[in-house]
Amino acid sequence: MKKLILGILLTAVVVLVLTLPVFAAQGEQPAATAQQPAVNWKAISAAVAVSVSALASAWAQSKIGSAAAGALAEKPELGGIFIVLEAIPETMIILGFVVALLIMIMA
Repeated sequence: MKKLILGILLTAVVVLVLTLPVFAAQGEQPAATAQQPAVNWKAISAAVAVSVSALASAWAQSKIGSAAAGALAEKPELGGIFIVLEAIPETMIILGFVVALLIMIMA
């Protein structure tokens, strides 16, 4: 449980650090209008989409990896199956990246 909380806090720090240049660039622009909000929520939501999907994928791969290590010690012929099972959570990161791109591109 402590590792999960630490991972969530680390993800929040990474999201904030990645969005700092966006906030610094906004300080140079004129005051917010009705069409342009003061906070760039697009950048924050794109960073959250990627970071949450990466955190979830890392958690899933850790569980699959430990189970695979135990199973491969008893049945080495299952190696191909576990390679596929390790690759499946990677699609979450790819989908999170696609969602982040869509957020940044869409108005």
